[in-house]
Amino acid sequence: MEQGYDNRLSVSLDELCFNAENGSTNRRIMNKKHYDDDGNKVFTSKNLETERKRRMKLSARLLKLRSLVPIITNMNKATIIEDAISYIMQLQNEVESLAQELQEMGTTAEEAGQKMYEPSAAEKMKKWGVQEEVVELKKIDENKFWVKMILENERGRFTRLMEALNDLGIEMMDPNVTTMHGAYLITASLQSMFGALDIHQIPNIIKFN
Repeated sequence: MEQGYDNRLSVSLDELCFNAENGSTNRRIMNKKHYDDDGNKVFTSKNLETERKRRMKLSARLLKLRSLVPIITNMNKATIIEDAISYIMQLQNEVESLAQELQEMGTTAEEAGQKMYEPSAAEKMKKWGVQEEVVELKKIDENKFWVKMILENERGRFTRLMEALNDLGIEMMDPNVTTMHGAYLITASLQSMFGALDIHQIPNIIKFN
């Protein structure tokens, strides 16, 4: 009987020692400390560490923003942001003003270009040694001629010439047209659809159309 009592007492003491050891271990874990660079013990917290990093990142961004803005009226966070916004709005106004100036300059240059003197086709031809329009004809047969023409390069001139020849029953075949120095250089064959051609009539038809 006494031996059983001693066994129970021994078990109870063992449990008590185990629980005491676990409690001491838990307290050591809860009170775990780290050391700073100076050797001082400091408590650490995951949330506090995250907050510290966030604040450091925010401070770095504010310093970078401050370096980009030429005028900062105060060093606190709110003032730095307000000054940055004001500076951005100022830059936007300057961009709009410069864009307006460029547009006005482009319009002025275009108007000036339109007012500049443009020499006529005849003047361009004379500048390059062509004093007047030229029409050369060579007879191929009774109703067909080879023609070489140097005419003023006026808007619609070639179209008017083709229409005038068609009205007279003359067909222009295989035309070769080159523009240079204010003139058309045209070589082609002319064929009458109604019989023989009058060689003296053709130059006048060409020059006056």
